Amino acid sequence: MRRARRSPTFAAMPAVIGTDLHEAARLLKAGELVAIPTETVYGLAANALDEAAVLKVFEAKQRPAFDPLIVHVHGLEQVREVVRELPPEAEALMRRFWPGPLTLVLPARPGLHPAITGGSGTVGVRVTSGVVASALAVAAGGALVSTSATPSGQPPPTTATGLPRLPDKSDEK
Repeated sequence: MRRARRSPTFAAMPAVIGTDLHEAARLLKAGELVAIPTETVYGLAANALDEAAVLKVFEAKQRPAFDPLIVHVHGLEQVREVVRELPPEAEALMRRFWPGPLTLVLPARPGLHPAITGGSGTVGVRVTSGVVASALAVAAGGALVSTSATPSGQPPPTTATGLPRLPDKSDEK
């Protein structure tokens, strides 16, 4: 009999487990992190325009500051919230391939937290075809940063059972 591998643990943060989209949107608006399914893997999401929430992603994942995050948007209007300029060629690619797993790297708008860009001055943006992630981007009312829902350097989870074990009260003893 094969012994199950214990999932790595995120940095200690409170966890709420559920499937309520409106509750997830409320948590994102309040600056909390939410694990969500995307079209490719499970991601850890936060409000892209909330500096403290963005930094929580780095803390939870133990992610290096130079490693940028992808910004998930629900449409062209949200793209304009995070980019400085939108070249016609990029807009043509968006219309052709979005929603879907195409990430475009564009000049970041001034004021976008440098942790999102990894200090590069550019930002990766995408409109996901994942039903839950897309609905959450609409319900949360703003752009979301997202990255795999595992500690940095670990393989990304493709199922909910692959998510890292979250700390609970028994871990504090």
